[in-house]
Amino acid sequence: MSLTKLRLSMVGTLTLLIALSTLFFTVVLSLLGALNLFSLAFLVVLFNIAQWLFAPYLINAMYRVKEVTASDSSGLHGMVERLSGRIGLKMPKVMIADIPIPNAFAYGSPIAGSRVAVTTGLLRELQDEEVEAVLGHELGHLKNRDVQIMMFASVLPAIFYFVGYSMMMSTWYSGGRQREGGGAAPMLIGIGSMVIYYLLTLLVLGLSRLREYYADQRSVSIVQDGARKLSEALAKIVSSASKMKLRRQSGLNFNSFKALFIEDPDRAERDEVAMSSARMFKTDQHLVQEILSRKVSPVDRLLELLSTHPNVVKRLQALQERT
Repeated sequence: MSLTKLRLSMVGTLTLLIALSTLFFTVVLSLLGALNLFSLAFLVVLFNIAQWLFAPYLINAMYRVKEVTASDSSGLHGMVERLSGRIGLKMPKVMIADIPIPNAFAYGSPIAGSRVAVTTGLLRELQDEEVEAVLGHELGHLKNRDVQIMMFASVLPAIFYFVGYSMMMSTWYSGGRQREGGGAAPMLIGIGSMVIYYLLTLLVLGLSRLREYYADQRSVSIVQDGARKLSEALAKIVSSASKMKLRRQSGLNFNSFKALFIEDPDRAERDEVAMSSARMFKTDQHLVQEILSRKVSPVDRLLELLSTHPNVVKRLQALQERT
């Protein structure tokens, strides 16, 4: 998939998301008093902005993230500095998360600054050139302002969720008084808002998957032989998904922030079950080819609709087009 097609797809998805939100919100406002709904929407937006501003500090605490300085001997800081120059990005803070699974993520806010993090598992499992490709992907997210865009996109379904929930709870607790007064409209609006919430959530997930493809292409554009390196990195990350059991033992929960990762941990675990035979191969490229040989089933496509990340087979196929 070319960069131009990806841009058009992302713009189209975001436009549809905004258009549907505006249309349905206007309908709801015309059926109910606007003041209460505007107040509710304001509170939802305010909450999401506060979450965005302070989320980096929460992530640091949850995932035991520490900053890497230029004096560290790992070479990670220098690698990020070189790639940031190539992509035309201000140098972000370089972080290491004390997590055993191989993964990486980009995050930040106006008050915390931009940050790119890799896990201890990633540094242990991947070669330096593969780590470089993963960092190129994460810097691509920062360059594309994905954190800000996804925060904005996620606010829209959240508004409808709280509108729907409030309307349904209000009708439920008012009981007979609402029915006697012919107050069926709030319940219908509540149900309709929840339906809209689920539809918009599917659009947000679709936008998230498109931005993963786009970040992959950014990495390919700044890392020499980036398509091969990133393909091998993604294959090894998925192949190491059996270690995901450790997250339950350590008490870590990735569900709240899994959209940040280069590969959805839950999706990687499912993919690992389907490709367990890949362990018989000796080289990284054999592992990549094993994944590429898989067919994407209707079940895979359905699961992908509910995921923040693309199906790994389709993702590697897109990278093969750049080799």
